[in-house]
Parts: sequence; structure tokens; C-alpha cells
Amino acid sequence: MAEAAGTNLDTGTPHSARLWNYWLGGKDNFQADREAGDAIAGMLPSIVALAREDRRFLRRSVEHLVRDGGIRQILDIGTGLPTADNTHQVAQAVAPETRVVYVDNDPLVLVHARALLSGTPEGGTNYVEADLNDPESILRAARDTLDFSQPIALTLLGIVHFIRDDEAARAVIRQLVDALAPGSYLAIAHGCHDINTAEAHRIVDFWNERGTPKIKYRSSAQITEFFDGLRLLEPGVVPCNRWRPEGEPGADVNQYCGVAIKE
Repeated sequence: MAEAAGTNLDTGTPHSARLWNYWLGGKDNFQADREAGDAIAGMLPSIVALAREDRRFLRRSVEHLVRDGGIRQILDIGTGLPTADNTHQVAQAVAPETRVVYVDNDPLVLVHARALLSGTPEGGTNYVEADLNDPESILRAARDTLDFSQPIALTLLGIVHFIRDDEAARAVIRQLVDALAPGSYLAIAHGCHDINTAEAHRIVDFWNERGTPKIKYRSSAQITEFFDGLRLLEPGVVPCNRWRPEGEPGADVNQYCGVAIKE
């Protein structure tokens, strides 16, 4: 059972990080999160598969970026609560010298920051409490750990759909990508309404009436626009289960993803 982390922690309102933790089988969530999670899963039964495919995409993409892309620095914005296969664990299993900076604005994630700070001696792992809507603060804090003259992998998994204004979302991503050196990568996973459209709209409406922060699903074409100016890796922007799967991809989920390089 999760413990409150001070007066800023609202245990009665479902929160996205705790909801995700619940769907992934974690224990760092509250009754309101579990009730909302069950209600959403009742409307969109594939939501648990969506959460798990998002996590599998994290593992596959990070492994690729470190093993094949030569990345040794990762800026993970929208960390969420620790579960299995956290970014630093995946990356440092391939290259122990990899440095990872986690960014999140949830007080419950802050409570568990120590679990994220247990990287390898060769590498480095740091945690920044900041909001995606303030990219300059993120970049300023991340420079204490990461060398921005060298390539960095920027991961925005399940976070951009919390910026509901399209131009604001594009501007935030542009500012972050502009700060990266050539050879850097951008990975995004984002709620999408291209498939199971009616159910996707119902889940967004349900969440925005009851949960925090509010969300906006986008089409795959809109998600692809976030990669403007970068070269998308194959297979492009696809459901998470279809991004370089290790076996049969299974049923498509409403979480789309892509990885691109800054050349």
C-alpha cells in the first residue's frame, strides 16, 4: 500500500502514475486509483495490455538505443512509479556506464526516487522533480548529470498526451530536441484514437471527469508531427506492440510510439 508523501499528495483523486502502476501489477496506488483503473478496464478491456505493451516498448527501444545506437545518456521525462524494467536497469544492463536522468512531477514518485537512484557504479542515475510544461527547468537540472554536447536519448513515454494544446505540445518537444546534439534520439509513446475509436473517446472522457492530470489522445498523423525534422526509424509510428516485436505482435493497442534520430 502506498504511503502519503506530505500534504501535496491527493489520495482521493485518481492519478495517472498510480493508475499505470496498478495496471502493471504494482502496489503503489490508492483505492481511488484502483476503482478508476477497474472502471476504465471495464470500458476498454485492452487498457491493461496497453500499459504492458508501453512498458515492453520502453525495454525494446532503450535496448536498441544503447546497444545499436551507441547511446550512453538518457533523459527520461514522465518517469512514473518504479516497476520492472526501469530505464536505467534496461540501459545499464547493456552498457553499465550509461547515465540516466529521470524527470517527474508526482510527489509519490518522489517518495520512491531512491529506488530509481540505484544504478551501476560505472554509470549515474539522478532524479529531477519538474514538469514537462517547463522544459527549460528540466534542461537546466539535467545538465548536472548529462553532457549535452554528446548524444542523448530523450524518452517521452505516456506523457505528451497530458499537454492538451497541440501547439504547446509541439513547442515543448521542439525546445527539448533543439537542446540535443546531433546523433541524439527522441522516443515517444502517446495515447491514440485511430483504433477502437469509440472506446478511446470514452476512456478519455471518463478520465478527464475524475482523474488528474487531464489527457488528450491524438491520431497517429498528429503523433508523427512531433518527430518533424528528425528521421524516424522503421517501422515509423505504430501501436507499441508493433514496434520491433520479439515475436507475434498480438492485438493492436491504443498507445502508439516511434523513435527518431536527430541528424
